[in-house]
Amino acid sequence: MDSGTEKLYYSISEVCSLTGLKPHVLRYWETAFPILKPSKNQSGNRIYRQEDIELIKLISTLLYEERYTIDGARQKIEEMSSHNQKMKLELKAATVSAEIIDSISKEIKEIIAILERDPMEESKGS
Repeated sequence: MDSGTEKLYYSISEVCSLTGLKPHVLRYWETAFPILKPSKNQSGNRIYRQEDIELIKLISTLLYEERYTIDGARQKIEEMSSHNQKMKLELKAATVSAEIIDSISKEIKEIIAILERDPMEESKGS
């Protein structure tokens, strides 16, 4: 497997290594932040996705660096989540089709090719 690719799932010990947090802190945050819900494997062990790890890092930043309370951090994440949903809807509405982008790209390349032509070369041929 390529070392540059991210894993699909991480164990709690791997997440602790990545974030510098203790397992009991992660388990507590699951109760304090309903949005944080890692899946469990067949053995019942927590398995975290990359999105879970990003959320854990955000919670850690809010609590330990920006000094939010648990309630304040939960509210901030809810606000960010609803804002993110609005932005996704706006982005979807503003998205241009790939065909249009390809067409514009080809036109731009043709214009660049015309502009890069040496006018002296053309006058020699006449």
